[in-house]
Amino acid sequence: MSPRIVVHSPAHAKAALAGAAALDKSVILLSAPGAGAAAGPRWFLALVAQAARDCPAARYEAVLDCADEPGTALAALRAGCRRVIFTGGAETSGKLSEIAAALGAAIEAGEGRALDLLGERQPESACRAFLATAGTAP
Repeated sequence: MSPRIVVHSPAHAKAALAGAAALDKSVILLSAPGAGAAAGPRWFLALVAQAARDCPAARYEAVLDCADEPGTALAALRAGCRRVIFTGGAETSGKLSEIAAALGAAIEAGEGRALDLLGERQPESACRAFLATAGTAP
């Protein structure tokens, strides 16, 4: 699995992709928890698209966190998000997974280690350090 970096701004997304490109690694750009409702899927997709234009050599996937809100997760899928975090109940998650699969997307629980760039003064340096050691720890 690719290393995961939580991004809160266009500068964070660009820093994550620049660090990944510099180290020739793929990365997963995660939104902040609950960002699907707070900022919306179109904002997140635009943030990721701009960072990708700025760092065309970067290999990445983007994942929008919709918390436990099924309507937000459905809106994210309809907006074009290919990976969505949903933390609600199993029955609802199953239904969302079926819809996601029909759209060529996926629902996930959002577990796993991630670098959160909130509060990082030098986000690209933090990304490079994290990515350099990602996959080496048990």
